[in-house]
Amino acid sequence: MLPFLLRRAFSSVIVIFCVISITFVLARITPGGPFDKEKEPPQHVKEALEKKYKLNGSLWEQYISYVSSLAHLDLGLSIKYRDWSVAELLRQKLPNSFVLGSVAFVIASGAGILLGTLAAMNKGAWVDHSAMIGALLAISIPSFVSGPFLIALFALWLGWLPVGGWGTVPQMVLPALCLAAPYVAYVARLMRNSLLDVLKSDFLRTARAKGLSETQAVARHAAKVAILPVITFLGPLAAHLLTGSMIVEVVFNISGAGMIFVNSIQNRDVFLLGGAVIVYCTLLVLFNLLVDVIYTLLDKRIKLHA
Repeated sequence: MLPFLLRRAFSSVIVIFCVISITFVLARITPGGPFDKEKEPPQHVKEALEKKYKLNGSLWEQYISYVSSLAHLDLGLSIKYRDWSVAELLRQKLPNSFVLGSVAFVIASGAGILLGTLAAMNKGAWVDHSAMIGALLAISIPSFVSGPFLIALFALWLGWLPVGGWGTVPQMVLPALCLAAPYVAYVARLMRNSLLDVLKSDFLRTARAKGLSETQAVARHAAKVAILPVITFLGPLAAHLLTGSMIVEVVFNISGAGMIFVNSIQNRDVFLLGGAVIVYCTLLVLFNLLVDVIYTLLDKRIKLHA
């Protein structure tokens, strides 16, 4: 496994470098700039800002300067958030998004796998129909609708949970449920379809013939195989959830990374945009590598080769 991990680590660095380079070029060649306003700033002010943020050189000079800074672990200064470095913004905003995303990921994966398994084991019964109808509703309702609905129901009407904010366990419940709901549905549908295929396999018939009950056969044998497509989906999902959701953070008044990542695109904040891409791409590469390793633990037929 070690040669495989080393090869993947090397290829991951190349992938991240290519993504950073493409993002840099696209951000620079897109018309407009971070200092564009309805009223042009004085020329000497504009020149000073461009010199400060190293935006007055050629594209190649800017690229070399940016890559050199990254090599020294310097993500640069935010252009729109004055007197803030990109690293400082990420240190302040990412922890909240990481916690919210982690809770939502646990809910999405756990509830989704459970519902999908129950639906497959009771195909055609009311459990199956209820789970799939609920999944369809969860996918169809966007977060900017489900969020206010959860607030109105559990915070304003029942008074069980706070309206918004962040820092306590009760404040995490509603935003985590809102963020996780559509992905519970995706995981449940994926797990159901995968498990239905596995239940038709010959090795399950053999397990039943040996005297195992349906529940025992699924728990000991079928689930390990059926969950592999779900694991493939959960890798990118983890990277997506951990980097924040602008809609959920706005609805529940959470100071997270989702909003600043979206604003970095709207504001043409090229250094903050670069930092967001580096974080997301790194998480995506790491979780995809973790998915490959988990495959070998769940299915001994799968081998990792260098």
